[in-house]
Parts: sequence; structure tokens; C-alpha cells
Amino acid sequence: MKFYADLHVHSKYSRATAKDLDLEHLYLWAQYKGIHLVGTGDDVHPVWMKELQEKLEPAQEGLFKLKDKYAKPMDTYVPKACRAPVRFMLTVEISNIYKRMDKVRKVHNLIWSPSFEAAQKVQAKLGAIGNIKSDGRPILGLDSRDLLEIVLEADPQNIFVPAHIWTPWFSALGSMGGFDRMEDCFADLTKHVYAVETGLSSDPLMNWRLKQLDPFILVSNSDAHSPSKLGREANIFDTEFSYSAIYKALADTKDKGLVGTIEFFPQEGKYHYDGHRLCQVRWHPRQTKENNGLCTGCGKPVTVGVMARVEELADRPEDEKSKRHRPYWNTVPLPEVIGEAKEVGPASKAVQEAYMNMLTQIGNEFYILLDAPLDQIRRSAGEVTAEGIARMRKGEVKIAAGYDGEYGTVEIFKHGEREKIEKQLALF
Repeated sequence: MKFYADLHVHSKYSRATAKDLDLEHLYLWAQYKGIHLVGTGDDVHPVWMKELQEKLEPAQEGLFKLKDKYAKPMDTYVPKACRAPVRFMLTVEISNIYKRMDKVRKVHNLIWSPSFEAAQKVQAKLGAIGNIKSDGRPILGLDSRDLLEIVLEADPQNIFVPAHIWTPWFSALGSMGGFDRMEDCFADLTKHVYAVETGLSSDPLMNWRLKQLDPFILVSNSDAHSPSKLGREANIFDTEFSYSAIYKALADTKDKGLVGTIEFFPQEGKYHYDGHRLCQVRWHPRQTKENNGLCTGCGKPVTVGVMARVEELADRPEDEKSKRHRPYWNTVPLPEVIGEAKEVGPASKAVQEAYMNMLTQIGNEFYILLDAPLDQIRRSAGEVTAEGIARMRKGEVKIAAGYDGEYGTVEIFKHGEREKIEKQLALF
């Protein structure tokens, strides 16, 4: 069975998240997006754990579904063309801040669990170590290696994934708080890490540059802080729809169950280039070197982004692939494509109306972005939007790269192109 999975999200109990980031709206937006399996996020938070137990019930092995009394009111908002079953997996992200090898390390890690019992064992252990009540993504003074040990002891079928491994401030290989080698982070337990998350600011091509990442399979997720951000990145599985099949697809190097990933164009991520946001300094890594790493606005060190960090650690040319490589597809979220076509922001009323119209007439967002015939898109959304999706599929987009916490901006059409396309259609 082919299905899309987004397994790094948060809840309304995490800091800087939307108030409607609950199971009901994750269920709703998963159908809009075309996602079949969603992480619950934040499952060690006591209040959220209680809500998960109240609203979810067992479905396929190790997976859960929203109870009918919570799902049915949301079904009325889902276009018939998008309706599909949605399942949940118990997940959480932990922020580990600790000292290792004479340096303060700040690493985010994901834990995926096959049952409430397994998740609650992790919850109990972490609750005895630090505060898990104040934030859905708890901050703990716990070594990443020791967290992994706790996770494995709680249940050997728990899955441990280093999150967005290149993010400068909070990741295993990040330029500010990370290590140079995965083994330095996880020591003797590294062999129990089967997958790493690429993050929004890198794609598989960049990660293949490091031979040290060859043992790991690459996964991609949205890290959504609001329901509408689901599916910015996702995983494509073609296997039995169960937790154990997902575990095997990650752990067994011969298993082909993970068939690919959906990726941001990495330039759109918040940390692709180097820079200093306060001074609006956005630099390609060579500009950083030319300026000795110091911001020309204030003289302070710039934040070294993912592109530069990958290049620093790379030991393989760009034309070679990892042994566990999978194909991937770069996409731009549909509201951004529509907004580019209409020359308005993706959150505008015009875009939202066009978005829902396309979902109603064509199907879910992934189908529209990746597979829907362009003629069908033209009939629903017009020539310019169809052309925008065609260009996205071919990678013909221009992006002012993200830097120092600022997302990159996408440009699909040059000035005057939209009018030219519309005039050509009118003449035809």
C-alpha cells in the first residue's frame, strides 16, 4: 500500500504553535494535503497525552484513529475528492541541551512509539529527569546518547530519529550546537539510529555528500506548528500500513518500504544560506568567507547556515549517491503557487478560496502538485496557476534563499509574465 506520512508535528501545547493545533484539525488538514499517517507530536506532555488517550482508538497495528464523535464533525469540511482515512502515530520531539566534548550541545531528537504503554514509559523516565509540563517539546539537560538509551529500554520497538540534523542551533550536525560526526553524538548506541531527518533547509542530494550518513535512511517531515503547514515535507511508503512495517522500512537496510520523500526546495528553508537577520545580511557561504564570518552591519558573527555546514563536512562529490538513497520530489506548497499566480500573499482570501476550489474539483494537495493533469488544473484554477505548477514540477523556480531564521521567498514568474500568459490564452 502506498501512503504519505508526516511524522514530525507539534500540538497546541508546544511554544509558538497555533491554538487549533489539535487532533481534529490535524485530521482535517491531513485530508486536504493527502497525508494518510500523521504524528501526534508532544506525546510526553501530560495534558496532551491525556487528550490523545481520550480521542484516539486503536486502528492498524501500532497506529490509531480519531474516534467517530470527534472525526464526524470535521468530515463536513472535507471535499469529497479529498476524503480518505487518516491514522496517527505516537510521536514527540525532545530538546536536549547538555555539555559534551567541552562544548554546550543543543540537539533535537524525535521519538516514535508503537503503543501508549511504550510512550508512557518514556514519559515517566523523562518526567523524573526534568520539566515535561511547561512545553510540548520539553527542554532537558540530558545527553542525546542517554536519551536514546532510555528510549530503547522503554521499548526496543521505539524509533529514534535525530531531527532536522543540519539546523544551526538545535541539531546533531548543526554549525552552532552540533557535532562533526554522528558517532560523537550517539557514541556506542549510534547503531540503533536507523534514520535521520533532513530538515527544511537541506534535501537528500546535500546529505548524500557525507559518507558518514550512508548507514542512515533519510526521512523528511513538516515540523508543523500549525495544521496548514502539514506536508511541507513528507515520506512516501509502499508497504503494509502498520507501525512494524514502518519500523522495518527504516531498520532493515534491505527493505524498500520507504520509497521516497517530498521535500521543500532547500533554499526556501529558514537556514539554507548564512546571514544575520537583524541586519538583513543574506550571504552565500563564499561571501561569509570573504568577510571573515562577520556581519558587515554590526560586526557580529553571522549564523552559518546549512549549505556551508554541509560543504564543510562533505567528503563526496555531488554526482554520487548514498547506498540507501531514495528518489525525492521538491515542491512548493500549493497556496504559495496560487499566490504567485495571483500576485497576492498565500494567506489572502483570494488564495484560500482558489485553494478550496481546487481541492473540491481536483483532489488533495499532493495529487495536485505531483500528479494531476495540467489540463484539469487549467480548468479549475486558470492558465497561470497551471503554468506555475508545471514550472515547479520541472524545478524552474527562483528562490531568495532563507537565512538566520528567515524563510526563503519563491519567485515562479518574472514581472509581466502573468499578463503575457493570460493574453496568449485569450488569443488562443
